[in-house]
Amino acid sequence: MTEPYVLELQDVDGTQVAVVGGKGAHLGGLSRIEGVRVPSGFCVTTDAFRRIIAEVPSIDDRLDRLSRLNPDDREAIRTLSAEIRRTIEEIAIPGDLAAAITRALALHGDQAAYAVRSSATAEDLPTASFAGQQDTYLNVMGPTEILRYVSRCWASLFTERAVTYRQRNGIDHRTVHMAVVVQRMVFPHASGILFTADPVTGNRKVATVDAGFGLGEALVSGLVNPDVFKVRDGEVVEKTIAAKQRAVHALPAGGTQEVAVESQRQGQPALTDAQAVRLVQLGRRIEAQFGRPQDIEWCLVDDGFQIVQSRPITTLFPVPEADDRENHVYVSVGHGQMMTDPMKPLGFSMWQLTAMVPMHEAGGRLFVDVTRRLASPASRAGLLEAMGKGDPLIKHALETVLDRDGFVPSLPDASPGGRPAAGAPAPIDTDPALVTGLIERSQASVADLERDIRTKAGPELFDFLLEAFEEHKRVLSDPLSIQAIMAGMEATWWLNDKLQEWLGEKNAADTLTLSAPDNITSEMGLALLDVADVIRPRPEVVAFLQGVDGDDFLDELVKLAGGTEARDAIEAYLDRYGMRCVGEIDITRPRWRERPSTLVPVILDNVRNFEPGAAERRFEQGRQKAQKKEQDVLSRLRALPDGDRKADEVKGMIDRVRTFIGYREYPKYGIISRYFVYKQALLAEAGRLVQADVLHEMEDVFYLTFQEFHDVVRSHQVDDELIQQRKEAFRSYHALTPPRVLTSDGEALTGAYRRDDVPAGALVGVPVSAGTIEGRARVILDMADADLEAGDILVTAFTDPSWSPLFVGIAGLVTEVGGLMTHGAVIAREYGLPAVVGVEQATRLIRDGQRIRVHGTDGYVEILP
Repeated sequence: MTEPYVLELQDVDGTQVAVVGGKGAHLGGLSRIEGVRVPSGFCVTTDAFRRIIAEVPSIDDRLDRLSRLNPDDREAIRTLSAEIRRTIEEIAIPGDLAAAITRALALHGDQAAYAVRSSATAEDLPTASFAGQQDTYLNVMGPTEILRYVSRCWASLFTERAVTYRQRNGIDHRTVHMAVVVQRMVFPHASGILFTADPVTGNRKVATVDAGFGLGEALVSGLVNPDVFKVRDGEVVEKTIAAKQRAVHALPAGGTQEVAVESQRQGQPALTDAQAVRLVQLGRRIEAQFGRPQDIEWCLVDDGFQIVQSRPITTLFPVPEADDRENHVYVSVGHGQMMTDPMKPLGFSMWQLTAMVPMHEAGGRLFVDVTRRLASPASRAGLLEAMGKGDPLIKHALETVLDRDGFVPSLPDASPGGRPAAGAPAPIDTDPALVTGLIERSQASVADLERDIRTKAGPELFDFLLEAFEEHKRVLSDPLSIQAIMAGMEATWWLNDKLQEWLGEKNAADTLTLSAPDNITSEMGLALLDVADVIRPRPEVVAFLQGVDGDDFLDELVKLAGGTEARDAIEAYLDRYGMRCVGEIDITRPRWRERPSTLVPVILDNVRNFEPGAAERRFEQGRQKAQKKEQDVLSRLRALPDGDRKADEVKGMIDRVRTFIGYREYPKYGIISRYFVYKQALLAEAGRLVQADVLHEMEDVFYLTFQEFHDVVRSHQVDDELIQQRKEAFRSYHALTPPRVLTSDGEALTGAYRRDDVPAGALVGVPVSAGTIEGRARVILDMADADLEAGDILVTAFTDPSWSPLFVGIAGLVTEVGGLMTHGAVIAREYGLPAVVGVEQATRLIRDGQRIRVHGTDGYVEILP
């Protein structure tokens, strides 16, 4: 007769997570792999857990209270979770359930020793390992003790760490259930952990074996340092043998004990090289079965390996899929676009369809394959130079890969018989009318799109959009537009190089470009100061905005004294800039026009921190400062040998940089303007699908690629399970740190700064806007949380153009991502803010409220006592 509450381990497979939990399902799957030995045993199913929980007094009320607690309120979580655990442990196991467990025990030998192990349904999943969240009890003997420890495993679903983990990951306590694995105890000579990919570098071809004497608890608990073997292609390529002074052994009467290792054995390896290689071969078989890198717990008994657990390694960054087995080197798109958060499938697929180069998705981020460009000397030099100017860490990471013999193939430069290399484009005149013309052309293209898309719906809309994407790319690749952007950037580099050489001035262009004309992004920041000027003299409006909660506040404004003028000012701002938002390259992100409340804290900061007329004053001060700097530089140059020629050249370049540098920001504005038009049409289509009961909610389409969305519109059928999987995957991607450079082996490279000119303890980055400033660090990860005072220094992960309204109210800028010509850098220079970007882990190393000193000329940040 099949027991409803017990399943034999060999009868379980990987599809039964809901019945036997993650650990049980994995162990069942492991036991079916040829050549893999798993200690025998059985699972007490989640049905048993549900039966026990149903007997817990007022459990619903307690779980409600638990879910309402803040994950940071450790004391409250500790108290309530302990109360729930105690109640579960005190419930007598019903007779039929106890009998089912003891019958299963008799089959395996009821006087043997067992490991009693928690197996939650939200555990050892592909997207969240939950490692160490629940409890395991070793060397448990006798039916009475085993029943007691089964109860303790059920209760361990509510340990403080498990509860906190679920709350931080947005997992409802009611949706997680606990099974229990009861397995024959193994008494190993050695044990440890095998990672089938290097857990530090991510390299999928290097396996890491951690090994120690006795039971694995000594390693897991950190009692001893393990021996470490690194194995690649069937051989040990690196090993470290630790002095293993302690081990955990089983006691004859049950339980475990920490013991000293004899001195002569402490320095002996726990495994031979041959055993480590054999273990990795076993690990590769397990990895192949589960389809992803594994974290495997193993035991060595009489020269044979037994596997006691295998779970996915969830911390590895995924590798883009390739249709060959060649080596590939990928560069992050997000680090260049100042948006390293994960993108939803509609977001990344739209960016792929409108980008100028092929892009590959992994972990919700996009990457460009640069292998071919690295392979030939001429294109390699150009790529490294461009990357070095944009982000020195990417350049160093690429150089690290190139130093590896044979990873990047070596190809000759294009032969004369091939396609002729494009010559340098003819230089364009320093003519402001060129910029005016380019802006007008972009505006006309967006207006045409808005007009033509209005009548499109259904499959016709998607056909129209595919054509619109071609126009999108044509606008982006307009040779004159590219020449204008390059003219501004090259003039900046020329001025910085020549003025350092001739006058010893570092980053002089930073001052010379202050308040340059036609910069749509810096105008956006100043325009919000003008909005604040309309609101400031209207106290009723200010008080109302301080209590805004939700996005329908604009309609409410008109009921207040002065509210109509305030609403008109905000509406006019949204008409010009409402398509923007944080992470704007992802079309699925809510735009300011869709969520205007995002702007309210920034408007209120401007009301509080500025006097009327600040925008015009600010721009004029910058222009005068730049003009004064120009006069100073030119007069000093004329005093030099051959000074008139040098001064004339510099004057020409200053005019050039001021003509073109502002335009650098316009193409992105054009892209995002088009994106908002696409989005409105796509959301209207999603609304029609909701009306037709094809979709549950409009935003479900964000978890489909553009092509999948197109298919749904044609077929009126959607795969709800796929959408659910995509939602869970997207949630999990937030925990991953995207690398600047990623190889097809899975190795994630961040690069390093090679600098010896910074004080000890300083945080190193890229100097992008000159000057030194000291002030209070405000670590802000979400623009909506901004609460800034004059003199504050903004510290954040990245700043795309949407952050520029904050720039008018700060004294300096530090970001984790960015380079000399990324948007945050351009706007920092425009506003004259000392800025250092590309500071690794700045938001973790700098605490909110700390005093820091930003060295924008030399590229480092000091944390002050």
